Amino acid sequence: MLKVYCKNTGTYGEFQEGTTLLDMVDSFDFDKPYPILSAKVNNVSQGLKFRVFNNRDVEFLDFTSYSGRRSYCHSLCFLLSKAAQDVFPGSKILMRRPISKGYFCTLIKQDGTSVCEDDVALIKARMTHLVESAVPFRRHEVRLAEAIKVFHSIGCEDKVRLLETSGEPYVAYYTLEGTPDYFYNALVPSTAYLKVWDLMLYHGGMILRLPSRHQPEELAPFFEQPKTFEVFAETSRWNKIMGLGNVGDVNLAVRNGLGSELIQVAEALQEKKIVKIAEEIERLFHSSRQMRVVLITGPSSSGKTTVCKRLSVQLLACGLQPITISTDDYFVNRLDTPRFPDGSFDFDNFDTVDHGMLQRDLVRLLSGEEVEVPNYNFVTGLREYNGRRLKMGPETVLLLEGIHALNPKLTDMVDEDKKFRIFINAITSLSLDDHNCIPTSDNRLLRRIVRDYNKGAFTPMETISNWPNVRRAEVKWIYPYQEKADVLFNSAYLVEFAVLRLHAEQILSLVPKDREEYSEAHRLLKFLHYFLPVSDKEIPPTSLLREFVGGSSYKY
Repeated sequence: MLKVYCKNTGTYGEFQEGTTLLDMVDSFDFDKPYPILSAKVNNVSQGLKFRVFNNRDVEFLDFTSYSGRRSYCHSLCFLLSKAAQDVFPGSKILMRRPISKGYFCTLIKQDGTSVCEDDVALIKARMTHLVESAVPFRRHEVRLAEAIKVFHSIGCEDKVRLLETSGEPYVAYYTLEGTPDYFYNALVPSTAYLKVWDLMLYHGGMILRLPSRHQPEELAPFFEQPKTFEVFAETSRWNKIMGLGNVGDVNLAVRNGLGSELIQVAEALQEKKIVKIAEEIERLFHSSRQMRVVLITGPSSSGKTTVCKRLSVQLLACGLQPITISTDDYFVNRLDTPRFPDGSFDFDNFDTVDHGMLQRDLVRLLSGEEVEVPNYNFVTGLREYNGRRLKMGPETVLLLEGIHALNPKLTDMVDEDKKFRIFINAITSLSLDDHNCIPTSDNRLLRRIVRDYNKGAFTPMETISNWPNVRRAEVKWIYPYQEKADVLFNSAYLVEFAVLRLHAEQILSLVPKDREEYSEAHRLLKFLHYFLPVSDKEIPPTSLLREFVGGSSYKY
């Protein structure tokens, strides 16, 4: 017999060796408002069919947890892919990226025709039948060569390329009614767990809709994101031109000695976009609008500061004189900062910024006055005045950068015609393979872990622990204004994960196994292992990535 400590109840249970988590869960009496989907075993995420052979700590998880949600969503992706192949033999589903609380995907049919409403209805009916039939997801752990043979035999070369470059001796794949697929997260036990979802026609493809995070018995609300979708589509077109749809493609290019070229292309694409934005600002500056204020925002670790600095250089090249103000410098003094219910500081709250003073300074600057602007001392937690004075001349354009820059309450005293809005985000267009999207948040979390550690600001445990608060604040204070931007800038970097791997692996390995944060550190380490590493030696000092890995020629 073995003893399992259940974190949900704070009690022990005794079980036979080899008992699955699924067979254990009902032995522990705790509130289960939603179905249990996965678990953490010694702080490592596992599927419910995981067998326990030694004494372990176990925490059972539902959809409201990140781990449970990943298991549900990947299982749902498999369900969609399986149903599409059943309805349209020889077809392929490409899961391209999360959008509007769901996944955008394309259906490539063997006859080459476009997807239509009738196609969607047929696939939905097949998905519903599979759910009602409670078909089990079966896990197979095999030698790498055997898995490659399986996927090569059914024409899944995207998975073949990914697995060939993974370097793992053994891999696990899943089957659903004999159809194989590969996912880097554990799946739920059967299709019966997938009760809440929808499928709808969207922009020549489909949206696979997901449950609401906080109310998993309901669908998450759908809302249009045309500007976000266009940025994603634009990046995907460039990837397609270069033949880099998935991580396996990038790995092969790196293996063939093209890492330097990929870096150069990534830099060129970003600079091209920044030049285009600068030229649009110049046009509006000299138009009848007489635009004077550029508002720049984006979620944490999206690269706002570097984009702002590179944009300033391009504006200078256009003959304008940019000056920059950060909303961070208008933070209220630390003691006046809003707090969470537990008493900790809520640094992302809108009222962290003294928006009244900021607005008054903006109005005075736009009226031609000279204004002394503050600098926030993050060590003392005090706003200080150190003699920095700004004044706008006839060719001056003001750049206001910060997470609340697009919040209309921050600049409602400034004429709308005077404002130009830029929203920056890391919209990851690469996928691991055709069925495994890469969450945008993983991109930014890895950036933040590396930057925080390199600066000596936070340990990886502290960064990971605080990340849920950061994400909640983004949903409340930042993302509502994304589609209101005049321009969306994609700061995702083509070979970013390959470069970050060499920095992040050592940092993540510092997280002790007995810490709650180890679960996320372990997942990220596993994720990074899919990428062949690329040295940052050839990344220029003005690169956006330098903001995170160090070596930037800009002062932050």
